[in-house]
Amino acid sequence: MGNRWLAIGAIFAGLGVAAGAFGTHALGDRLPPDLLEVFQTGTHYHLIHALALVAVGLAADLRPDRLWDVAGWLFSLGILIFGGSLYALALSGVRWLGAITPVGGVCFLAGWAAVAVAALRSRPGI
Repeated sequence: MGNRWLAIGAIFAGLGVAAGAFGTHALGDRLPPDLLEVFQTGTHYHLIHALALVAVGLAADLRPDRLWDVAGWLFSLGILIFGGSLYALALSGVRWLGAITPVGGVCFLAGWAAVAVAALRSRPGI
């Protein structure tokens, strides 16, 4: 169970590093400062939650629980919706895309809640 989230987290982390490099090197002089900041915010949350997926993968192997899968799916959706909407907003300048971003934020929050519950109900030795 955990290997899947570990691999997905590693893939998302690599993509996050690539997005950060793209934002810095390719977009730094092309985007207005406010849109570059939007792009960087997307990258920031993308990378944090990619690492959270790696942690979910490791925890799922140590303390099996269905909630680790729930957290993994929620973090993945959060990266795609939160980060994706901010990347699209920054690259297109279409401001209404920012209205989608909070849906990804809710996914992140729900993912952290799932992590907390899974951690609290895990039993040593499983």
